[in-house]
Amino acid sequence: MSAARESYLRGVRAALPFAVVIVPFAMLFGLLASEAGLQLYEIVAFSVSVFAGASQFAALHLLQDQAPLLVILATSLAVNLRMLMYSVTLAPHVGAAPLGVRAVMAYLLVDQSFALSVAEYDKRPEMTLSEKTAYFFGAVTPVLPLWMGSTVAGALAGRAIPPEYALDFAVPIAFLAMTAPMIRSWPHALAAGLSVVVTLALTVLPYGTGLLVGSTIGMAAGAALEYWRERSAA
Repeated sequence: MSAARESYLRGVRAALPFAVVIVPFAMLFGLLASEAGLQLYEIVAFSVSVFAGASQFAALHLLQDQAPLLVILATSLAVNLRMLMYSVTLAPHVGAAPLGVRAVMAYLLVDQSFALSVAEYDKRPEMTLSEKTAYFFGAVTPVLPLWMGSTVAGALAGRAIPPEYALDFAVPIAFLAMTAPMIRSWPHALAAGLSVVVTLALTVLPYGTGLLVGSTIGMAAGAALEYWRERSAA
């Protein structure tokens, strides 16, 4: 077995446990989108074109509130700003890959593929570029079909899913499971904590715009603390 193929299979195996949260999370989106009046083809197109659960939920909520298009786009962008930081973190590892490969990786960059890949790269610094890209694609291989298939299943099930199943439990659990291990420094903790506090304090703002303000203030505070710590250490 080649080293790249071994890395790919290792990524697949590492991602399989995420099925526990991906399946109900995606089913919940399909269910809510169906209840919001979207047709099956619209729901599928939504997931295929965006492929970012958090921003999909945010956009769907704002669509139901009949928010202005600019607010929907700005909120979705704010929710997905973490992907920019993910890209910066991955660039030293896979930045030398061909443009086409990097374009596909950008589309498939989700919390699961990022978290697993960074952990693997840190654990195995001797990995080659081909092994790193193979692991990344392996880590997202179970995620993509599970997300799409479960979204369709949730949309088809519609109101047939009993309320006592409480599929919404997957939303906070998924984010806690993926976010908590990434808070590794005081700037991370400040950014996360302050954004939560400000967002909750601004829940009275229309169309969920408190999230935009909270995330902006949190990221700015975290970046400022990181800058101050680096200057102090210099």
